Amino acid sequence: MKSAKNILQPEHQALKTAVLVLDECNTLSFAAAVDPMRAANRLAGRPAFDWDYVTATGEPAHLTSGLSVPGQSLTRLDGCDLLIVIAGFQLARHAKPSLLASLRRIAASGTTIAGIDGGPWLLAEAGLLDGHAATTHWEDLDSFASRFPDVSTLRDRFTVSENRLTSGGAMPAIEMMLHIISARHGAGFAARVSGLFLYDGAPAPTKPQSRTGAPHRHNGVTAKANALMEATLDEPLPVAEIAETLGTSPRTLQQQFRLRLNTTPQDHYLQLRLAEARRLVTDTDMPLMDVAMATGFTSQSSFARSFRTAHHLTARELRQENSPPMSH
Repeated sequence: MKSAKNILQPEHQALKTAVLVLDECNTLSFAAAVDPMRAANRLAGRPAFDWDYVTATGEPAHLTSGLSVPGQSLTRLDGCDLLIVIAGFQLARHAKPSLLASLRRIAASGTTIAGIDGGPWLLAEAGLLDGHAATTHWEDLDSFASRFPDVSTLRDRFTVSENRLTSGGAMPAIEMMLHIISARHGAGFAARVSGLFLYDGAPAPTKPQSRTGAPHRHNGVTAKANALMEATLDEPLPVAEIAETLGTSPRTLQQQFRLRLNTTPQDHYLQLRLAEARRLVTDTDMPLMDVAMATGFTSQSSFARSFRTAHHLTARELRQENSPPMSH
């Protein structure tokens, strides 16, 4: 068996991903896996994920909503860094020897494998979760634990056990994908991806799954702090001043950002400024020195250093890439 590559570490290369979509999985679980990758690519301005769709036989997979997802046959999948298995109902019908053998073959190549909704059940049937901690949808937890005694079954929202990831449903799947994004691209970037969905922060993955799906409560402190930051991108305020304006302490502000967004106020502020800098570079003809000043950088050198660290290109290089070709 080939040693597994650790995908949960800082990395700027695109993560080669295959999404195995099985008949009768639900649309929300499918979107929970795919849309965070799409959003990450959009925000990064480059491929953070490079994914393909795979089905059990090469025929399109039919979701419970009636949508069809075309893909190549799992047996033809040569390799990838991450395989995401999305399954819903009729798991016994899906667990055919050929599919289980393909999963074992891909796992033996060192691929990290993630299961969503009914996906963990198929991974366990293939023996790929033996000795690992795992979870699945709360409706199936008791039968899952009974059926697979060699798996440490948890009631967590999602689990990470070496190169196995499992999720208990669609919303925890989003959290699992954000966890991957955070590990590879930083907590501040993951918070921006989360913000695209108006998703105001995930609970800890070890929080037990809820049968009622209680909604997230809006956090007034982080929302007000974010609004204040967005209004002062050109002249960034000290965290202490933001806290004082909101009637709280710097320590509390730090705690709330860590709890709700898994980042610090300082990093969140910097990510907002760099996102605006990217927009000004690509969408306007503003001189780069003016872009630096408009996003709160007091020197061209500090702006250039921060911009390159965040976007892996200089502002000038990015502008050239986005410039339309000259006509002749």
